[in-house]
Amino acid sequence: MPRDRRRLAAWLLAGVVLAVALTLYQADRTGVSDPQAGPSAGPATTAPGTPPTSGEPPSVPPPAPSGTGEAPSSPPAPTTAAPTSCTGPGSCGYPDARTTGPRTALEKRDLGNLSVKKDGTVIKGWDIRGSLDIYANDVTVIDSRITSTNWWGINLRPGFSGLKVLHTTITAVPGKGPDNGGVNYAVSNMGGSSIEVGWCDISVFGNALSMGQGDLHDNYVHDLVAFRNQGGEWQHTDAVISGGGNKGRLTIRRNTLLNGTPVDKGATAAVGLFADTGVVSSVVVEDNWLAGGAYALYGGGPGATGIQVTGNVFSTQYHPASGAYGPATAWNTGGAGNVWKDNRMSDGRPVEPPATP
Repeated sequence: MPRDRRRLAAWLLAGVVLAVALTLYQADRTGVSDPQAGPSAGPATTAPGTPPTSGEPPSVPPPAPSGTGEAPSSPPAPTTAAPTSCTGPGSCGYPDARTTGPRTALEKRDLGNLSVKKDGTVIKGWDIRGSLDIYANDVTVIDSRITSTNWWGINLRPGFSGLKVLHTTITAVPGKGPDNGGVNYAVSNMGGSSIEVGWCDISVFGNALSMGQGDLHDNYVHDLVAFRNQGGEWQHTDAVISGGGNKGRLTIRRNTLLNGTPVDKGATAAVGLFADTGVVSSVVVEDNWLAGGAYALYGGGPGATGIQVTGNVFSTQYHPASGAYGPATAWNTGGAGNVWKDNRMSDGRPVEPPATP
């Protein structure tokens, strides 16, 4: 039995040693990973929610506690400022060759000088060699191209209304027009009511868009061609021209209107509002890209009323002052309803209203 007692005592001793070892291991394990193992040694040294680090401070100090009135110890992330200058019309969101003109394939039509006399006529998808003389109401020209050697590309005659010219290219053959080789009007409104011209690509004509009332929007007028008229004088050139005496409203909105013709060869304006046939009134010139001419804008002159010139960009594309002599002239400061606001040069400088002549 002594041998059995020694064996039992050995097993009991081994069990005690194993129990002590397990107790010590569990205590050590609990103290490392369990956040409830004991009270904190002091206040937290990092902001709530900041992950533990190796002892190095955070790369960006946390902001001051709310209510202290102190600014953050590091500046806020920079924000992108609104652009104050533009390099060109297309890159700054204004119409150009990519956003104007026909959107579909065209069918060639050598029509000559065609008179349209049926109300509601729709001309779509035509590549016209000639011009359109409109003696009808509610005519629509859309997704087409007109190459004219006439006085005009499209002309609405007196007594008719409702003309729409949309997504169309209107151009001419330099040197082949009836006015001593020149061509005069891309779109002319001789009617007594508004017409719409939108998303059109217009070039060559001396006075591209000629009317007292209308809705001209999202057009690209460019590359006007100088010519001497039948009187032997340089033809005055304007991207948009209005002679006054209008009974309705003329709205000129979000167009690119370029007049790169040299001043000594007839350049007048990108937008020319002239009191040639009566007082100029009720004209909105808003958010256009304007460049060239003697002045980029003629504002109607003495007696003009209801002229709103707002949010336009006067480009330095041809001249440092947009026009050869300045951005604008002929502005009637005291005219009822006249507004000049938020106009600027393409380099960001504000354009103040010109002095009343």
